[in-house]
Amino acid sequence: MSVTVREEYGGSGLDYQAYAIGMEEVARGDAAVSIVMGVNNLYLGAVQQHGTEQQKQDFLVPYTQGEHIAFYALSEPGNGSDAGAASTTAKLQGDSYQINGTKAWISNSKEASGGIVFATVDKSMKHKGITAFLTPKDVPGLSIAKKESKMGMRATSTCQLVLEDVHVPRSRVLGAAGDGFKIAMQSLDCGRIGIAAQATGIAQAALELAVDYSQKRMAFGKQLARLQLIQQKLADMATRVEISRLLTWRAAWLKDNGLPITKEAAMAKLHASESATFCAHQCIQILGGMGYTTDLPAELYYRNARVTEIYEGTSEIQRIVIANAVLRELGKE
Repeated sequence: MSVTVREEYGGSGLDYQAYAIGMEEVARGDAAVSIVMGVNNLYLGAVQQHGTEQQKQDFLVPYTQGEHIAFYALSEPGNGSDAGAASTTAKLQGDSYQINGTKAWISNSKEASGGIVFATVDKSMKHKGITAFLTPKDVPGLSIAKKESKMGMRATSTCQLVLEDVHVPRSRVLGAAGDGFKIAMQSLDCGRIGIAAQATGIAQAALELAVDYSQKRMAFGKQLARLQLIQQKLADMATRVEISRLLTWRAAWLKDNGLPITKEAAMAKLHASESATFCAHQCIQILGGMGYTTDLPAELYYRNARVTEIYEGTSEIQRIVIANAVLRELGKE
């Protein structure tokens, strides 16, 4: 739950490559469970990097052992991929901010003890007005609204958070007022490493199931695995898994060495998420009718894989991020 948190705060004190390996292995077993780990890492990373010492003691240490889990309330019903268009407001009143608004698609929200809420202190400033607030869930005025009924990742809750005159002391502003968008973008770069690892774990699980089934199933007098069309599918799946893993590890290595990761994390997330869907799809094809039933987890892998192309930046957003980076690096203007 706190792989990259320093040992002095109760974490493991390991690096992002260790985190990527851990995320992949947890997701290989159950991708929905890995969401709990991933969202907690988003929260802990932001608090560790931007929090004051007192904030770390109050809002980091209690979350490092898994006794408490966190939410990360950035998305809203109307802003989707446009994180800078936050409509949740925070008005300074004396020594506290009054927050009003609704957050959507918030993972862990039902079980979480608290988290980060992003709200704008000045809509005219657009993304420069967004501020991050450390917010316990039991604060008066904060409530859990609709719990989404999802296609996949059903072992984790995804709900709306409603904030009605929620008062948060100024001492719980993470970073400075107006730093919220910067904090969110830094966190999402790191979070995309986690999603890439998660997607790789799903793809690996789908490959392993396809191999196992194809070696046990007989067709036309031989193992399914001996048929060339099946071998082609297995080869394509295995190659995509390895590419996803290496792209993920490369982004993690860059992060661990203090180098820019925006393009590389987007590449890893894009390739791994689309490969997870591909591998889960091919797994169902190899299993045939059995792949369409709940007797085997092929259909679960497919349902879980699909959201990896959507959250923490859709595949379309990742392509924009990558293209802009390439144009800056290689363009003549």
